[in-house]
Amino acid sequence: MPEWLNALPKAELHLHLEGSLEPELLFALAERNQIALPWADVETLRAAYAFNNLQEFLDLYYAGANVLRTEQDFYDLTWAYLQRCKVQNVIHVEPFFDPQTHTDRGIPFEVVLRGIQQALVDGEKQLGISHGLILSFLRHLPEEEAFKTLEQAMPFREAFIGVGLDSSEKGFPPRLFERVFAKARSEGLHAVAHAGEEGPPEYIWEALDLLKIKRIDHGVRAIEDERLMQRIIDEQIPLTVCPLSNIKLCVFEHMGQHNILEMLERGVKVTVNSDDPAYFGGYVGENFAALHEHLGMTEAQAKRLAQNSLDARLA
Repeated sequence: MPEWLNALPKAELHLHLEGSLEPELLFALAERNQIALPWADVETLRAAYAFNNLQEFLDLYYAGANVLRTEQDFYDLTWAYLQRCKVQNVIHVEPFFDPQTHTDRGIPFEVVLRGIQQALVDGEKQLGISHGLILSFLRHLPEEEAFKTLEQAMPFREAFIGVGLDSSEKGFPPRLFERVFAKARSEGLHAVAHAGEEGPPEYIWEALDLLKIKRIDHGVRAIEDERLMQRIIDEQIPLTVCPLSNIKLCVFEHMGQHNILEMLERGVKVTVNSDDPAYFGGYVGENFAALHEHLGMTEAQAKRLAQNSLDARLA
């Protein structure tokens, strides 16, 4: 990666902590917690990271998350991510965590949150990385389950800044979660949502109009709807785009097809993020490097993308 790229101060606004679980740490936690794994070794697991779509990735993602059991596990996961951020000059993070992935396995909500929160606090003190944590609802589960998760979270309200919506997009439109997002907003929480990755532009409209989100996570399919594009430009609604993720999950066939720089030049407030970097081949720095290598991103464009990420912070 060119040094000038690494030196840019950046924020990361679209990162799933569970998706930063590198194979080496996954195996270490499995050993610590005496969990048998379906993969023989780290290399066998890495070889499984060939996905044809979002659902194939999610199946492996949830299997990997099974090794996360204790407060220390969640601390170690988050701390490892923050150390990578420090190396790449990521100075602010707003990561997602998926409590339902863990509470459905019998892990208490507070165990998950305390481990993550302590690492984020230590990251601010020791690494100088500021943060805001976002609680995400799993859209493949009913809205009633999201309400239960929000209720579990409220005693720890001060620990997070907003709610999000992730997991399987196709067949689970944002409108299914209108009521729980209204409740979260009434508690003073910001709202963001995954929309327009595999789902159509209509999902972005719903997220904006019904969930009243502040940022669109992914949103690359907005370019298919000119009226939507104009709204996003006029209202300067940030898009947290994840280039390497989009290639790994076959949203685009190769990086040369990606539309992030086209949207940037049209005036969309796009940002560069890593999504699930352990599974998709890179963190924020590697995503910037891929745009430089395959799309000819200039230094001026990189600076605008980095500044967009700092401007789009919720915390």
